[in-house]
Amino acid sequence: MRRIVNITAILVIVLPALSSCRAISNFLRSEEVVAEVGHTRLYRSDLDAVIPQGLSAEDSTRLAAQYINSWASDLVYVTIAEQQLSKAEKDVARELEDYRKSLLKYRYEQLYVNERLDTAVSDEKVEEYYNAHLDKFVLRRPLLKARYLCIHTDSPSLDKISRMMGSSKVEDIVEADSLAFSSAMEFSTWGEGWIDVTVLAGKFDMSYDALMSSMRNRWVRQDDTLGITDIAFVSEIMMPGEPAPVDYVSDNIRDIIISARKQALVTSLEQDLLKDARENGQFVIY
Repeated sequence: MRRIVNITAILVIVLPALSSCRAISNFLRSEEVVAEVGHTRLYRSDLDAVIPQGLSAEDSTRLAAQYINSWASDLVYVTIAEQQLSKAEKDVARELEDYRKSLLKYRYEQLYVNERLDTAVSDEKVEEYYNAHLDKFVLRRPLLKARYLCIHTDSPSLDKISRMMGSSKVEDIVEADSLAFSSAMEFSTWGEGWIDVTVLAGKFDMSYDALMSSMRNRWVRQDDTLGITDIAFVSEIMMPGEPAPVDYVSDNIRDIIISARKQALVTSLEQDLLKDARENGQFVIY
């Protein structure tokens, strides 16, 4: 209880005083020392290093107040901890040494891996992994190949663009894109690649279940009260339960393969270091 009272008392005295924007402004304009907790001081140069240039005086003052309060709070807690914790509780040497060892180990592993890691993954390797792990790529939601148009409802280009965006001819899609560039708010084809159904549903601000339910003959249309029309044409659909196409998951597969290579390097490094230490007499088990 005494600890809590001491912390509260110091915070009540220090923090409200530091949060005064007028006081902060005066410090920033004319004083080198902007705050002090016990014998520890915060200087204007410390604030200059953390507050971006070009801010308004109001924003600079606000950020300065936030930083000073955070700085003071840390010092206040450390001061109380120094006073209230036992000598054993304040002894963090072991934890610091453990952290130092972990950090050094991690940094050396990163250096070792970065110098040796092969990040090139061929299409053949991707295909091989895909075929061997089809169960990992079963769809939980539909995948679509879709084209999306957002345009003013009264636009004279609406009918023409929507007609061409439903075409199977590449030249029609190109022309629709060109026409939409000057007359539509958005026209997206996602490079004719597969997208998760939620991507398209987000364009209509609805759930993917609602999107699928509102689809008629591969078309979805929504007219709002502000005179904006959203239209989508879905050229292909893959349903849940099917394995995702390899081109949709290829980036994920490459990441998996590279991650496995990285782990193999780390494991090999650990084994090699232990082997060398035994052979050199540095590591002995009694």
